[in-house]
Amino acid sequence: MEVREIFLSGPPMKRYLKSINLRELLRPLGQMLLFSVGSTVILSAIVLVLALILDKTVVGQTLFERLNVSLFTYTLVNLPQVAIDGLTIGFVYAAIALGYTMVYGVLEFINFAHSEIFAVGAFVGVEILIALEKYGALSGASLFMAYAYLVLAIIAGMLAAGGLAVAVERVAYRPLRHASRLVPLISAIGVSFLLQDMIRLTESLTTGQFNRIFPTFGNFDHRIILGRMTMGATNITLGVSIKSIIVIVSAVLMLMGLNYMVNATKIGKAIRAVAQDHPTASLMGIDVNRIISLTFLVGGMLGGAAGVLYALKFTRIDPFVGFFPGLKAFTAAVLGGIGNMTGALLGGIVLGMLETYAGSFMGVFTMGAAGTEYKDIFAFSILILVLIFRPQGLMGANVAQKA
Repeated sequence: MEVREIFLSGPPMKRYLKSINLRELLRPLGQMLLFSVGSTVILSAIVLVLALILDKTVVGQTLFERLNVSLFTYTLVNLPQVAIDGLTIGFVYAAIALGYTMVYGVLEFINFAHSEIFAVGAFVGVEILIALEKYGALSGASLFMAYAYLVLAIIAGMLAAGGLAVAVERVAYRPLRHASRLVPLISAIGVSFLLQDMIRLTESLTTGQFNRIFPTFGNFDHRIILGRMTMGATNITLGVSIKSIIVIVSAVLMLMGLNYMVNATKIGKAIRAVAQDHPTASLMGIDVNRIISLTFLVGGMLGGAAGVLYALKFTRIDPFVGFFPGLKAFTAAVLGGIGNMTGALLGGIVLGMLETYAGSFMGVFTMGAAGTEYKDIFAFSILILVLIFRPQGLMGANVAQKA
């Protein structure tokens, strides 16, 4: 017994346990890198092949007459910028999709109110920044303070969205937990419409404005120039904005933290146990209700942070801001495999890349007949095709994992 205790507490065992934790912490980085590079290469190859085919047609001739450059060259030069923009929105979709996936993994139903929880987080964060701007805190703020205010807005959005998610679960879902699956689904849709109208009512009573604009402060709109080139009569600048870097880094950190919590902590083991079997988990001493509430809290906090990051990236929000991002995040979760965290990450990145590639090149390839406004067709077409041919998703559904 003493030998066994010495062995378990010795340096080799400690190093082994540390390596396990480090692996769980860094594994998402490898997955994100693989998914990002893979989707970029595949979509870029498809777009380049299409450009090569259309280069000798009237599409290529029209572009050459207008810009004095071939369609293939135009596509090749613009690909890096499109890939950066696609990754930015893809990571936002992935962060929202993980909220859907966590709830489905534990309760096996779709929380359609998650999109409005995302919107609440966005509004709370933006309203705090607007209040700071009103009192003059943002004007002339140092770089450090600008980032501190942004972190404050993100944390506030996370807390508000997480608390709201827990309240929704307690009031609207827990009493219906043993009903048929259709009943909580209808309840989720009802909560979604209720939260939309509550946001509208609150904004009408407090500000009288329907749209809210993310304040301009700090260096978030500054672009880091990566390169310049001349293409015919057009100068092309390749760059990435500071706010895009913030969105990507924040999403990566959140995804790494979530993966570590679920796979390398006692709380994560309890979540996986509840996802596998509620009664058995309860018999093993796990407070099922508490774990389910915690799952909603974490999913809501991810959604709230994503809402503030979305507002930072796209500047303007309104009470319906959560509808399309939420719907696309749900599509991403289904694409990757609903209930599968890795699948949600893959689905978010792929969907963001696909949407951005389509919006950037569709207008050129169709000579303006179908522009950026048709990019949503691809997102929902992917949802239909996945549901028809591979309903378990690209990575397969992973609702119940062994703890």
